[in-house]
Amino acid sequence: MPVEWLLIPFAYLLGSVSSAVIVSRTLGLPDPRQEGSKNPGATNVLRLGGKRAAILTLLGDASKGLIPLLIAKSMAVSPPLFAAIGFAAFVGHLYPVFFQFKGGKGVATALGVLLGFAWPVGLMALLTWIGVAALFRFSSLSALAAAVLAPVYVWLWLGSAELVVATLFMSMLLVYRHKGNIERLLKGEEARLGAKRL
Repeated sequence: MPVEWLLIPFAYLLGSVSSAVIVSRTLGLPDPRQEGSKNPGATNVLRLGGKRAAILTLLGDASKGLIPLLIAKSMAVSPPLFAAIGFAAFVGHLYPVFFQFKGGKGVATALGVLLGFAWPVGLMALLTWIGVAALFRFSSLSALAAAVLAPVYVWLWLGSAELVVATLFMSMLLVYRHKGNIERLLKGEEARLGAKRL
């Protein structure tokens, strides 16, 4: 097996590391899997521990998607393998082997993957999130909007079928992981950014 193929399991294992759990334990915060929304992600950590903890979680989760792709770029892997490596990191965050396959929703890790595909694509997705969040104050709605538009951004900027397909699958999984949020949005019960979830 060519050594570059080992980047797929490496990306998955790195994705399986929970930044939210590590940051929360380090800072003496409640376990985000047990408190708040019970999602080990930056938004829940923001509610439980404030901005510093949330930023550290966001950077950690995004790095999980970015680092394997930076390594892959340095090895000049093929486009299909490059796409698979990014997708593996994302899946690792959603279904982590270290946490009984119960992970987060994948927003920050998906951002890291998109930045790894091409930084302008990641930037466009991030600006989409920021714009929707500024208008509506819902983290989940912002993530859903960015997820829907991400494959379009990849196609327009890169034109790579492999990367578009990988991004489509990431987007579908991300929307699926937000099904509870979608239900609450439709009922008018979703917590806004800055609100404490009881």
